[in-house]
Amino acid sequence: MRIEIWSDVVCPWCYIGKRRLEAAIEQSGLPAEELEIVWRSFELDPSAPQEPVETVAEALGRKYGGGPEAGLGMVDRVQAVAAQEGMTWRHHESLRVRTVDAHRVLHLALEEGGPQLQGRLKEALLSAYFEQVANVADAATLTRIATEVGLDADRVRAVLASDEYADAVEADVREAVSLGATGVPFYVIDRTYGVPGAQPVETFVQVLERAWADSHPTLDLVAGGDVCGPDGCAV
Repeated sequence: MRIEIWSDVVCPWCYIGKRRLEAAIEQSGLPAEELEIVWRSFELDPSAPQEPVETVAEALGRKYGGGPEAGLGMVDRVQAVAAQEGMTWRHHESLRVRTVDAHRVLHLALEEGGPQLQGRLKEALLSAYFEQVANVADAATLTRIATEVGLDADRVRAVLASDEYADAVEADVREAVSLGATGVPFYVIDRTYGVPGAQPVETFVQVLERAWADSHPTLDLVAGGDVCGPDGCAV
């Protein structure tokens, strides 16, 4: 069963949603080895600078009013939710930066090592941004993170020095819109069920079990008749 997730590496609800989905998979009892999770690109803020000039809190306060103090309040609220999911963030210090290069490296990971390698990189990038306050627009930082999860450093540098996978990033964004996504995270299960937002664990469990049942149908048996089996024939 394939689970496609449109998200951004600087999206707090995407990280929270990731943890909730992981908990749902564990609670559902579905065989994790038969669930293929693929991460799709979505840039929340394409206008963000390549070189950081402000924190996310400062940017929020400027955009919505109230200044840095109001921005910090917004960060506090989402950070409290993250804490409930067992995560300790330093989101007050997170930098507002563009994420297209991070997405391009995620596409490289998918092509080079499949969903498992891409999944390791996705977790590493989210952790780097929210827990370590890393600049995920910086080429050296992206190269370090990517090589730590198993990508070849020279290949990562070559991608970052070019526009490779930029078209794949744009295609992901267009597809998200065509599927009805108005924000992220956005989950698509077996191209049948669309789930917007970081839903509660219980909701994820219900959708996963329904999708699994759809993809693994069982027969409804009518009343039994006479049969032959390994021990002989009924008479």
